[in-house]
Amino acid sequence: MRFGPVPLDQAEGKILGHNIAGPDGRRAFKKGKPLTAGDVTALCNIGRKVVYVAEVESDDVGENTAALRVAQVAWGGDFRLSGPASGRVNSSVTTRGVLRVDAERLALINECDGITMATLSSHTAVQPRRLVATVKVIPFAVSESVVRRAETISAAGGPIIHLDELHACTVSLILSGSLSARERIKSNFEPPLSIRLAALGSEIGDTSFVPLEGQEGEAILAETLTQQVSAGVDLIVLAGETAIMDRHDIAPRAVERAGGEVTCFGAPVDPGNLLMLAYLSDVPVLGAPGCVRSRKINVVDWVLPRLLVGERLTRADLVALGHGGLLEEIMERPMPRNTLAD
Repeated sequence: MRFGPVPLDQAEGKILGHNIAGPDGRRAFKKGKPLTAGDVTALCNIGRKVVYVAEVESDDVGENTAALRVAQVAWGGDFRLSGPASGRVNSSVTTRGVLRVDAERLALINECDGITMATLSSHTAVQPRRLVATVKVIPFAVSESVVRRAETISAAGGPIIHLDELHACTVSLILSGSLSARERIKSNFEPPLSIRLAALGSEIGDTSFVPLEGQEGEAILAETLTQQVSAGVDLIVLAGETAIMDRHDIAPRAVERAGGEVTCFGAPVDPGNLLMLAYLSDVPVLGAPGCVRSRKINVVDWVLPRLLVGERLTRADLVALGHGGLLEEIMERPMPRNTLAD
């Protein structure tokens, strides 16, 4: 495609490159319009002698056709497409789920001259009708070879974006702490977790309380974990009066005592550093930090959706959360960041 100025008497049949206002200052001609003989006459009448136009060549693909071709290959059948219009096609989801993006191939698409694709971040939890991706062809047309390259990249290894659908899961909440604080602990943790789970299509199936007032607390917690796994729950969340403070604290020791394995203790996300992830008979056990009491975004909001779609997270997955892991402060915390001395 060629783009540039031409004398007005040579503009017929070409694509107008810029918006042009009429004598009243309002837009009279919109960019992207194929110019007719009548348009040329009208432009002459308002004093135009030269216009900027795009000239589509024989091997070019129009912006709308190019955008649609790339989108159809890149996104597969899990998404609803809207458009094309002005070289753009949008993609939205039709069901609740967690988005996965092949970032490497996405970057390769964006290396194709004139074609851009933007998505939400991988692992974003999305609700029906949420816009998750868009393709925009920048010029009015791109060469067939560029479109084919984008299609080839998109077709290699399946769709660039994929939706892991969220289904209803049964979640067990095990609370712990001083027996006298049982109701306070329950009221602190159960409502915000229930709200998070409801947004993801799941719910708390059972809430247990383990008093930690003696050395037998570890054994009781281990037995409770075993009982919940035997009951067939999909996920166990641990929370309590005090967050897990050490890799050798009661909760990680109880998981191992029950036969489980601690995947990671500590996450590079703030709020939410004191997170534990473990597995017991393939059931994820999430040791929630104290910030889960807040409804503001914290590490649990990043990890919970991925666990509910059945993703088995590794230590490397949690380590990777450090990039972008500094989240909005929760001022209700015992020691907000701004209380630290300079």
